[in-house]
Amino acid sequence: MKDMLVRLLELPDVSDLQKRLFEKDKVVFRRAIAPEKHLVSEWVLEQFGEYWKSEVEVAFSRQPITCWIAQRENQILGFACYESTAKNFFGPTGTKETERGKGIGKVLLIKSLESLREMGYAYAIIGGVGPAEFYEKAVGAQIIEGSEVSIYQHLLRKP
Repeated sequence: MKDMLVRLLELPDVSDLQKRLFEKDKVVFRRAIAPEKHLVSEWVLEQFGEYWKSEVEVAFSRQPITCWIAQRENQILGFACYESTAKNFFGPTGTKETERGKGIGKVLLIKSLESLREMGYAYAIIGGVGPAEFYEKAVGAQIIEGSEVSIYQHLLRKP
């Protein structure tokens, strides 16, 4: 999987989408807070596995926490982290399978990228991309040529 580069200076406005998701489905988007670490990391473990759980735990070690969540009442619907694996990196991110296709992932992406921009970055790296078309369409991200050999190349794996 390759990395992608995204320009942060002209991100799309998702405020209307965020408002519609709240009005229609009662979806709330916000930065996670420390007392939720165990709940968010357990949810990520169940939905996406141990590696992403580890990255979420790193996001919770930052101040401010570098993890955004989407929720409906007391149910987590999705999450997005940044500056977990490396400086200026976006990810991991995921949306509950039954909630995909509604725009939740796009709002979480933009909120995270806006947070990176507020930190002073002009560009960000989306690491080890799966759905490149999503990122191209959502934020104009471009593949970084030669990035097949990435930060994840020597990742330890269970035998």
